[in-house]
Amino acid sequence: MKNLLLFSFVCFYSLSTKAQIDSLPLLNKKLGCFENAPSFNKSRFWSLTGIGLVSYTAVTIGLDQAWYANYPRGKFHFFNDWNGWRQMDKFGHAMTGYFESKWAGNLYQWTGLPQKEAAWVGFGTGLLFQTTLEVMDGFSNQWGFSWGDMGFNVLGSSLYLGQELLWKEQRFRLKMSAHRPQYSKQLFQANNSTATTSIDERTAALFGTSPPELLFKEYNGQTIWLSVNVASFLNNRPKTFPPTWVNVAVGYGIENTFGAESNTWEDKTGNQFTAPSQYRRHSQFFLSLDIDFERIPTKHKWLKTVFGILNIFKIPFPTLEVNTLGEVKVHAFYF
Repeated sequence: MKNLLLFSFVCFYSLSTKAQIDSLPLLNKKLGCFENAPSFNKSRFWSLTGIGLVSYTAVTIGLDQAWYANYPRGKFHFFNDWNGWRQMDKFGHAMTGYFESKWAGNLYQWTGLPQKEAAWVGFGTGLLFQTTLEVMDGFSNQWGFSWGDMGFNVLGSSLYLGQELLWKEQRFRLKMSAHRPQYSKQLFQANNSTATTSIDERTAALFGTSPPELLFKEYNGQTIWLSVNVASFLNNRPKTFPPTWVNVAVGYGIENTFGAESNTWEDKTGNQFTAPSQYRRHSQFFLSLDIDFERIPTKHKWLKTVFGILNIFKIPFPTLEVNTLGEVKVHAFYF
């Protein structure tokens, strides 16, 4: 949920910043709101930086009050959560770091900052937001500073930076998809009492039921994808078929996880439950096609911004699944 709050803020910040700066009197009005400055534009640069610093301060205070204030705090400490959720949350950290860095880098290119310098600024901005979150975790008794989380934060931001420096374009993109699994409402009994619950009740309490919670917290329905533009590696890129905006995507997901490290949990009144044996925790690996919206040709600069937002999500396509239970499945459309 913490990453949901932070990710939602960065998304809103990226969409609104250009419009905010465009309304300032110090901006050169010859430039359109969605048009990158052809050379370094001091007005855009300092306005963007100022809005960014104020926004960073506001979101840090907001996260502290909306989330961390509800839990006891103590001395800074470390926390090993590597085995939690079969590393699904770690891939989420990588994707968040990637998009925070990418959006910040794009915004600074919009100010006319050279691509290389903008890429480094984007890299630093993504790590700043994610490291702040990890430090706040470090002072919370509920969690702690996780080197695993931090490593994947760096991995995501580095994926953006490395491609900007090497190719000056994003050939590998991290994306996500999510769906609501159909959970059983059949009741089963607690290990230490006559209390009952169901998998549906457990997941509703654990992951939530609102659309944002299902998108960012529902680990059993979430998939993180590495979407690769194969055409960008070809010397003679195809002009007609296949389209240059068609990608190949590999994904990672998990299923039947009803607790961080096991499927045994305790409710608020001390009743201990274990999920029925047919719910075997496992990892899933996917192979599918995807669309790189930012490679679709368009003359509308505002549409390019919209395409950048759409590129967060992997588009449903026929998908091959192989999982750690030894099963091979074919999905007509998987999201």
